[in-house]
Amino acid sequence: MNTVMIITSMLVVAAVGIVVGFGLGIFGEKFKVEVDEKEAAVREALPGNNCGACGFAGCDAMAKAIASGQAAVNGCPVGGDGVAALIADIMGVQAEAADKKVAYVRCSGTCDATKAKYNYSGIKDCRMATVVPGAGDKACSVGCMGFGSCVQACEFDAIHVVNGVAVVDKDACKACGKCIDACPQKLIQLVPYKQDTFVRCVNKDKGPAVKAVCSNGCIGCTLCTKQCKFDAIHMDGGVAVIDYSKCKNCGLCAAVCPAKVIQHPKAEQLREAIAKKKAADAAKKKAELEAAKAAEAAEAPKTEA
Repeated sequence: MNTVMIITSMLVVAAVGIVVGFGLGIFGEKFKVEVDEKEAAVREALPGNNCGACGFAGCDAMAKAIASGQAAVNGCPVGGDGVAALIADIMGVQAEAADKKVAYVRCSGTCDATKAKYNYSGIKDCRMATVVPGAGDKACSVGCMGFGSCVQACEFDAIHVVNGVAVVDKDACKACGKCIDACPQKLIQLVPYKQDTFVRCVNKDKGPAVKAVCSNGCIGCTLCTKQCKFDAIHMDGGVAVIDYSKCKNCGLCAAVCPAKVIQHPKAEQLREAIAKKKAADAAKKKAELEAAKAAEAAEAPKTEA
């Protein structure tokens, strides 16, 4: 190969490179994707869990929605108020305080309370256990199976199985909702963080049927509905259900619940207060009756001997 051919080849390659480079430059400029600086900044502020709790496919979609005004700056439940404040600063708006929510497991069917139908030695997964006759080994077929599918789904170590029932650590929970999707019994729901009153049962059967499978279940006595002054608790079949938008967390429903299935931090104190009031009222009534009888006896005419 002579020198002329070598030089010619080099020139051809160089020319092709120049043409291709020039073409790529033109096409790159024409079809380039504009980067929204606000969107990029919002994406950087988001925690990056891609949990979907915000209602979007992931943090990228959420950032795009916020930057375009289609989502609120406080729309990320995982990030909370801190992330909302950062995004609000990026977007140049005021961040409104979001109503914090946490997951809650509506079941109190512990190993001590519910009976076992058989000894289960299969895969410790609630979703897999649903194919087993009776939906698990517990006598209550609608309660928590206790195998921990929700625990495996949680990325924040906020839910654990305690004595056969899943329990949420409300301070660690980010309300991402993954445990809700993982629960085949549909026992977990998001509730207001400030909520203190809960019905720990979903069994709609009548009282005797419930007690036959779980000593902690709701017996459908309706005492709670009669006690509530705010119309915040109603019966759904044989089980009480709380309307959190109306509930004032007074705890009176928990105090009168004979099954103690309604949870409230001051339930025991309220029960004692109610019992003392009933005792005082009974004593007062007894004293009034005795006083009335004594007065009648004093006013009665005495018969002469």
